[in-house]
Amino acid sequence: MKQVTLSVNKENNALLGQFDEKSIELPALWLRERCQDELHLDRVTKQRLFDPHQLPEDLRVKKIESLSADKLQISFSDGYEGTYNINEFDADFDIWDGAPEPKPWLSDVEKSNFYVEYDDLRSEKGLFNALKTFITYGLIIVNGVPERSDTVLEVAEFFGHVRQTNFGKYFEVYTRPDSNDLAYRSVPLGPHTDNPYRDPMPGIQLLHCIKNETTGGLSTLVDSLSVIEQLRKEDPYGVELLSTIPVRYRHFDQDVDLIERRTMIQLDSAGRVEGVAYSPRLDFLPLLQQEELKVFHRARKRLGQLFSDERFEWRFKLEPGQLQMFHNTRVLHGRTSFDPSEGFRHLQGAYIDLDEPKGRYLALKRKLFA
Repeated sequence: MKQVTLSVNKENNALLGQFDEKSIELPALWLRERCQDELHLDRVTKQRLFDPHQLPEDLRVKKIESLSADKLQISFSDGYEGTYNINEFDADFDIWDGAPEPKPWLSDVEKSNFYVEYDDLRSEKGLFNALKTFITYGLIIVNGVPERSDTVLEVAEFFGHVRQTNFGKYFEVYTRPDSNDLAYRSVPLGPHTDNPYRDPMPGIQLLHCIKNETTGGLSTLVDSLSVIEQLRKEDPYGVELLSTIPVRYRHFDQDVDLIERRTMIQLDSAGRVEGVAYSPRLDFLPLLQQEELKVFHRARKRLGQLFSDERFEWRFKLEPGQLQMFHNTRVLHGRTSFDPSEGFRHLQGAYIDLDEPKGRYLALKRKLFA
């Protein structure tokens, strides 16, 4: 959260905010919209009981008076006068909205940070800690998950509502020679984003290991935030192109043909890198001028190299009874090849939307620490 200091300038009837070594006068319209009395703001839902879109644009502060260290009385040119608790303004300056700030990680990160216990998810404090870990690192590994079918749905419901796709409420990952996706073969899968051809993309994926009798089939995870940070140092213009020029992704089978266009590097509403849409099996180069296309491809090529670089990629064996849950566009996942003749390898997967863990974290934070 930005450190904000608010002060009243009585001479000009102004409320000033100091942050990032800058000073800004909080506009009258901005303040008027945030009125806090119960005639204008419902106490339970915190939803407005008036339409601020209809306020006059030339609104002025007529008078501002300090009632205490954190309370002001403000009157406006439209005749409204109200009491303001300025602590309520803190949320406007919190770019992470009360959630933990994401921490990019490399392959040498302390892996114990990622692990949580299945039984702990049943308590509010245990679930809160798991949510905090997930939001911070973009993944968790859950130990002690029962090795039975459909348990992935039970775990998913701790964190959000299961999102059903054309693959169903959950999908089975085991070798099927004629399957409609290479994930169901024994071939290696490089780091990738699931379903970049879908709108919206699945925000979170869960993969529960029920059986793994092979020596291969190692799981891989890599944090795209760290990778893009490195790519930006090497090729800032390439990062700009990957962030602004959409590419086409496609998946089809007998029942559905899904096509979506989006940028490879995904930015949030504030322009911060949120993750990537990356899947060399499914994407198509955009049509650009020759030289610009070379820059785009060079950046795309280097991005793939960094995703598989041992500095960034974590390889491990997901054991029976373990479940990995990861931010689908931030933490790319993959798998090394394996020999199905060695034994059976069976995972079940499911998707949930990205906003739900954050929403549940904030609700638990309010409940546990208010």
